[in-house]
Amino acid sequence: MEYQFVKVSTYDAIAVVEMDRKRELNALSQGMLSEIKKVFASFLTEGNDIRLVIFTGGDACFSAGIDLKEAPFYTSEEAANYFSLAVDIYSMLLDYDRILITAVSGIAFGGGFNLALMGDIILASESAIFGHPEIKYGFNPLLTPLVARIGLARSKELTLKGEPIGAREANSMGLVNRVVAPEQFKREVWSWARQLSTRSPDVVRALKRSFDVVSRLDAKAALEYELEMSAMLFNIRGDIREKMKDVIEHKTDPQEDKS
Repeated sequence: MEYQFVKVSTYDAIAVVEMDRKRELNALSQGMLSEIKKVFASFLTEGNDIRLVIFTGGDACFSAGIDLKEAPFYTSEEAANYFSLAVDIYSMLLDYDRILITAVSGIAFGGGFNLALMGDIILASESAIFGHPEIKYGFNPLLTPLVARIGLARSKELTLKGEPIGAREANSMGLVNRVVAPEQFKREVWSWARQLSTRSPDVVRALKRSFDVVSRLDAKAALEYELEMSAMLFNIRGDIREKMKDVIEHKTDPQEDKS
C-alpha cells in the first residue's frame, strides 16, 4: 500500500515506519495520524512475519506534535475526531504484541512525545529534544505513559513547566533507554533491532501482556501471575528444556532465540 505521509519498509522480520512530513517537522495532521493507524494495523493482519517495528521521524526530527497550521481551524466535531483518532493509535500501540522501538532524533514535542513514549525501547540521538508544552496552550498532555516511565514527580516537573529537555537529561531520568551520537545512531538502532527480533513472538506477547497486567496488581498477585505464566510457557513450549540442555552442554548462545 502506498502512503502519502508515512514511509514503510521491511527487512525480513523488521519493519521501519518513518513519518514523512519533513517540511512540517512531521507535525501530526489528521492525515498522517490516519496513515500511522493503518500502517500498524496492517502489520497485525498482513505482516504476521513482522516481529519488530522501528518507528522514527528520520534523521532530523521525530515530530513537532499537533499540526499548528491545521488544529486552530478545527470545528468542535473535527477536534473531537482528531483526539479520538489519537486515542485509537495510542491504545493500539500500548496493546501492540510486537516489539516497538521508537528512534528519536531532533524534537519530539506534544503528540510527538506521546508517540515516542509508546516504544517498548526508546533510543535517542544526542540531538533529541523532548517536551510537553501543552500547558502553555491551555490544555493537558498525555500523562499515563509518561508517569509509567519516569514517575509522578518528574512527570509533574516536565508538564507543569512545559520546558524542553535534551537527550542526556531524558536519559538521566529514565525516559530513554540509550543516548547515542548522531553518526552512530542508525547503527545502534539496528543493533538493538536485530538482537530483539530474534526473540520468540509467543514469549514476547506473553511478556508484554505480563508488563501490562502486573502493573495493576498488588505485589503478591503479580508474583502469582508471573509464575503461572512461567509455568505455562515452560510446559507448552517443548523447546525450552532442549535449550536449557544445550546451554549446559555449551552448544548454543543463550542470548539467541530464533524460534
